[in-house]
Formats: sequence, C-alpha cells, structure tokens
Amino acid sequence: MKIQRVYIDTSVIGGCFDPEFAVWSNGLMHDFEVGTFKSVVSEVVAAEVAAAPDLVRERYTALLRLDTEVLEIGDAALDLVTAYQQHEILGANYRNDMLHIALATVAEVDILVSWNFSHIVRFDKIRMFNAVNSELGYKRLEIYSPQEVTTYGRDQGT
Repeated sequence: MKIQRVYIDTSVIGGCFDPEFAVWSNGLMHDFEVGTFKSVVSEVVAAEVAAAPDLVRERYTALLRLDTEVLEIGDAALDLVTAYQQHEILGANYRNDMLHIALATVAEVDILVSWNFSHIVRFDKIRMFNAVNSELGYKRLEIYSPQEVTTYGRDQGT
C-alpha cells in the first residue's frame, strides 16, 4: 500500500508547542515517525523555521532526520503563484502561503496540512486554489488541518 505524502507548513511544526494545537501537531509528527505518512516540507518552510524559536527549529531538525522530502522552489511553482495572484486568491503579502500550496500542487503530494485557517485551510480559498490548479492541468490538492489527518490518539477519543 502506498504511503501518503503529506506536506506540512510551518504552522504545524510550531503547533507542536502551542497548547491549542499540540495534541494534533504532535500526533501528526508521531504518524511520520512510525511511517503512517511520508513527511514533505519545502525551502519555504526551512526559511520560515530559521526565524522561529529554538524549540521549533529543533523539532524541524528532528523531522528532517525522518527522511523528510524537501521541495525546492522552481519555475512551475512560481508560475502557479503568479496564477493565484492573477486570480486574486490572496494578496501579495501572503506569497509564502501561496508558495506552500503551489509547491505541494506541483509535487503532487497527497495532502497539504496547515493550521492557517485564514489563508489555507478555508473552504472558499481551497476551492479557488483548486480551480486554478485544474485550469492549469494540475490535480486537486487536498487541504486539511492536522486534527483532520492524524491517526494518532483516535483511540483515546481526541
């Protein structure tokens, strides 16, 4: 059975240390550790983590030791970000959010996971991103929060 490739943005790593999100972010990290999912990040995540607190950087380093796939920013992803901007899905100030989605789309990951409910995990935005993806010949990108994806803790009622 194919292991699903799950792209996580920086919010998921930071969520490991936030009382509101820790159960599910750490649950997803556990899923990566036991091989339930294959972790995928990008150069964007690496740049954002570089400015994060030590605990977040250490968690990211531990994640990379799991043979995490790291996506590089290329022309196809940049072209897709331009298309998202032309369709006015998000403003230019949210370029990194669009880059996360574009990189995951171009790499054909199975799921993108984020705690960003303002710009990423939001029904209307997901529909607009996928409309552009479809228009340009890409497959639909599944976008969820860690709470919806992690298998860890389900037996405990979390």
